[in-house]
Amino acid sequence: MKRMKIKDLLETGTVGKKFLVKGWVRAFRSKRFIQLNDGSTIRNLQAVVDFENFDEELLKKITTGAAVSLEGLLVQSEGAGQSVELQVGEIVILGEANPEEVQKTVLQPKKHSLEFLREQAHLRFRTNTFGAVFRIRHGVSYAIHKFFNDRGFYYMHTPIITGSDAEGAGEMFRVTTLDAKNPPLNDQGEVDFSEDFFGKQVNLTVSGQLEAEAAALALGQVYTFGPTFRAENSNTSRHLAEFWMIEPEVAFNNIHDNMDLAEDMLKYICQHIMDQYADDLAFLSERDEKEQASKPANERNEMSLIDRLRFVCENDFQRITYTEAIQVLKNSKPYKKNKFKYPVEWGTDLQSEHERYLVEKEYKKPVIITAYPASFKAFYMRHNDDSEAGKETVAAMDILFPGIGEMVGGSQREERLDVLKRKCADFHIPEEELWWYLETRKFGTVPHAGFGLGFERMVMFVTGMTNIRDVIPFPRTPKNASF
Repeated sequence: MKRMKIKDLLETGTVGKKFLVKGWVRAFRSKRFIQLNDGSTIRNLQAVVDFENFDEELLKKITTGAAVSLEGLLVQSEGAGQSVELQVGEIVILGEANPEEVQKTVLQPKKHSLEFLREQAHLRFRTNTFGAVFRIRHGVSYAIHKFFNDRGFYYMHTPIITGSDAEGAGEMFRVTTLDAKNPPLNDQGEVDFSEDFFGKQVNLTVSGQLEAEAAALALGQVYTFGPTFRAENSNTSRHLAEFWMIEPEVAFNNIHDNMDLAEDMLKYICQHIMDQYADDLAFLSERDEKEQASKPANERNEMSLIDRLRFVCENDFQRITYTEAIQVLKNSKPYKKNKFKYPVEWGTDLQSEHERYLVEKEYKKPVIITAYPASFKAFYMRHNDDSEAGKETVAAMDILFPGIGEMVGGSQREERLDVLKRKCADFHIPEEELWWYLETRKFGTVPHAGFGLGFERMVMFVTGMTNIRDVIPFPRTPKNASF
């Protein structure tokens, strides 16, 4: 008999027919009721065992964590909590689980802290919370690919190893084959990277944007979706050393087209998760509600998880300039009562507390801020021609979400070669380092725009998880590369 997934069995299984299921035992009560889960759904299948029909030694092996194959008749359930159950006629033990060892792990059926679960990241997939998180993570990934594919975008694989620093941050992981104890040195006594594998110093990428721009200026519209790396020594709940980025680039788009594309994409993702992952979302929403209740009143999110997703889907995003945002913040009660921790001044970057105030208190909808000061934005962002003297701005945009702050960052790119060269000089970026990028502006340059979406940050939003380490299978952080 062909195996049927528990999700399909619970949704389409015909009462009165025999089925074969395989999965892991979540619980075995009274030597009669097996709670079985195979990962296809957060719901367990209740399988009823008539212990008089089975050898006692076999039943002893049905313990929490064990893998079993069950064949039996699907019947209407007489008990509470499930509509159908499997009357078991045949049991095969596929993999045993020692009860004493299980007691030391997250498989033990009780509440565990997220910190303890991270210590056993190889097993935490088996818990309800992380089963739901990683099914939804898949759903977000699928929605992104489908969104772009259906709109005629081409998926571009950009290099993981790069010789350029797209963000200009300098916090990059070096890739080398040189002998760490005895590297070759040049005449100045410095490491001679010309002897390295690539003949130059290279790093793990922080962004695929620059390469995606080159592709967009031939294919029209492309997107990247790949791993990126940042050697930032930060142990916060929002930072990883290895994370995934989505970066579309579109030829002939301006900043307004860019905002439209990003807003459509974010709404599409949220709607897809609500449509396709109702069970997982309901579980995580209940979990989020309990977590919010344990927080101080001033730190709680006023909306439920599902309401936050609807908040994105049902509202047109508010679009304001950075200058307007500063004015709104200065007129706010928190500013006048000195409640903001960070200063609010034109020319300083907005902090999470400012962003959340704009979204959750002032506009009560997602907010897109544009026309940021050029002083703290990247070199490739297009200089705004209508900038005031002393207040130079660029065609940048940040999209702000409730509870999380910045979700997307992007811009119209600087397509004018002379301006781009001047900005390279201002940012102390040698032209020979980005000669190929500059050349794209020599041969049929056009206005174009793009943005970046941190994949894990998006997964945090749609799952309600508050630590980024809990939405990636095996987190990489300072002093931690386990598993």
